[in-house]
Order: sequence, then C-alpha cells, then structure tokens
Amino acid sequence: MGRMTEAVKHILIINVILFFATQLYGDQMYQWLALWFPKNENFQIWQIITHMFMHGGFMHIAFNMFALWMFGTPVERVLGKNRFLFVYFSAGLGAVLFQLGFYYFNFLPAQSELLSTGLSNQQILDMLASNRLQEGLSQVQISTLRAVMPEYAQIYNASMVGASGCIMGVLAAFGMMNPEARLMLIFLPIPIKAKYFIPGIILLDVISAITGQSFFSPSNTAYMAHVGGAITGFIIMWYWKRNQFNQNRWD
Repeated sequence: MGRMTEAVKHILIINVILFFATQLYGDQMYQWLALWFPKNENFQIWQIITHMFMHGGFMHIAFNMFALWMFGTPVERVLGKNRFLFVYFSAGLGAVLFQLGFYYFNFLPAQSELLSTGLSNQQILDMLASNRLQEGLSQVQISTLRAVMPEYAQIYNASMVGASGCIMGVLAAFGMMNPEARLMLIFLPIPIKAKYFIPGIILLDVISAITGQSFFSPSNTAYMAHVGGAITGFIIMWYWKRNQFNQNRWD
C-alpha cells in the first residue's frame, strides 16, 4: 500500500492523542467532546465535530484507525488531500444527520404522548435530568411516564463517539473507485466484491438500527451513523465522477 498519506496520518495522530487524553481525564472528556442528544444539558455545538475524534475503547479506535489507514490511504492518493478531507468530514456530518434524525424519529412521539397528559416540556426534562418522578403527578401521568420513559431516557442520555461515520464514507468512496476490489469481514473471511460488500454492510446496519439486533458490531453502535456516512460518501463520489472528472482523472 505504500507510505501513509498526509491527511490520513494527521487524522490518525489527532485520534490517538485524544484517546490517550480520554484515558487520563475519563468522563470529563466524554462530557465535553462526545456528541450528546441536543436536548441533553451536556450538548454543545462543537461536539458535532469533536465526537469524530473520540473513541469508546482500545478496540474501537484500533479497528477505526486500521480502516482509516487501509482505505483512506488509497482514496487520498487518488483524490488528493483537500477532496479527501471534504469526503471524510462530510461523511461525518452525514452520520450526525442520520443518527440524530433517527433519535428524533423515536423521541418526538414519546414526547408528544407525555405532553398530552398535561406535563410540560420542562417538567419532562427535569425528570430526565434527575432520574426521578416529581410529586403531585396524576395516575395517568405516572402510568404514561413508566410506559415511555425508558426509551425516552435512553435517547435523552445517548452520546455518540467515533470516526466510524467518516470511515464509512471513505469506504464508500473506495468502493466507487474500485468496485471489483474484494473485501472481507474479519469474522467472515470470504472475499466479496466491493460493489456488493458495501451495500450489504449498509443494509445490515439499517436492519440493526430498526430491530436492535447486532450482526457484526457492539450493541451500542450508532448504526444509522454508519448508514449516513456511507450514503454521504457515495453521493459525493457519484456527483464528482459524473460531473467533474473524466474516467482517467480524479484529482
């Protein structure tokens, strides 16, 4: 594969530095730099970018950085640094859009049901923040809270870290450039052409997001972030390939 390209190297270094900083400062780093659900009091606008450089553990960062090196290097070599960075961060933003959209899709109906009982939005958020019921609630309100609050609270307290959405965009770009390349999953060492492998991975992520059944990732994976990153990378490469580059020139 040759020497690591410039942007890939710098992204990898930043990820590693923040990983070691997280080992030193722990939860405080996640509170500052992970992407929290926007209604959570921990949410800050910069987290839309900073979460892309945070990871939840050694295996998380190891797999992501390996994939960044393996697929990012050839993609950057063809696209050049600036276009590679555009794909990388656009895919990360696409991952945010898809994952938060999925959260809101599940959060808003529960919120509407709670508001219909006469609870105010502030009351609901206060109970989420304190993790306890307020006094003076009606039996209907208590019953509704017990029914919908677990899922509501899970989304409210959700945080997202990792470069997976960015890397899925890079993987999609690699597949657009090399549709006949054969790829394999570590636990399923069967070579599959990229033009089939990448859509298959996206489909499994969609199924996992809807059903909660994990096929190849930990159960706390932000599956729709993977989908958003891959689709964003695909759209960018499709547009460039069709409108800006001829068959022999991509940079």
